[in-house]
Amino acid sequence: MQALLVCDDYDESAILSLAMQRVGLTVTATQDIERASRLFAEHGYEFILLAVRIGRPADQVRRFRRETEVPIVIISNSSNEDVLCQALDAGADWVLTRPYSARLLIMQLRALLRRTKDTAFLRLPILSVGQVRLDPSTRTVAVGEKPSRRLTPLEFRLLYTLMIHRGQTVPTLTLIERVWGYEGEGSMELARGLVSRLRAKIEENPKSPRYILTVPGIGYMLTNPEE
Repeated sequence: MQALLVCDDYDESAILSLAMQRVGLTVTATQDIERASRLFAEHGYEFILLAVRIGRPADQVRRFRRETEVPIVIISNSSNEDVLCQALDAGADWVLTRPYSARLLIMQLRALLRRTKDTAFLRLPILSVGQVRLDPSTRTVAVGEKPSRRLTPLEFRLLYTLMIHRGQTVPTLTLIERVWGYEGEGSMELARGLVSRLRAKIEENPKSPRYILTVPGIGYMLTNPEE
């Protein structure tokens, strides 16, 4: 399972990386929240641990929760109850305060992964439309002979929804419900941005798409340009 670690202290980052590796996570670490956002948009991760000392934990959680439903853990300097509750309310799955036990951290990470591990994708069949091939078990997409590219959870849900409704116009509001959920934070603007990022991964020319077409005023459609 691929994990993103954001920690602005070198020594603590090394400790957290080791703890995450002990529970089976493959860790990409960065010290900068801005770079972390770019990494997530590019690669997608299945687990996020935020241990940044600067800024409000709730704001950090919201930044990623708009894009994904994967587990998010916060490590905070503050023991203020309001700060911690706000982080949980923003979408964090677990909040830990410094100082903490590395041994207990490993056990709690292991327990969290047991509860949140999603095996539903393993039962979904591989979908193909034209040269586009979507593999739900690995959450990757391949176009023709090009190497497979990893999708973020939101990109996956968007492409999966469009592929199972191939040739049909899917209203933008329906896509928002399918991708972000009925009580999610999706919006027209976020949907446009997500479509743009997905086009960049599957279209030869994202500015002149052949697969994901915009139906003005309604929504989007996935077509097979070879038909």
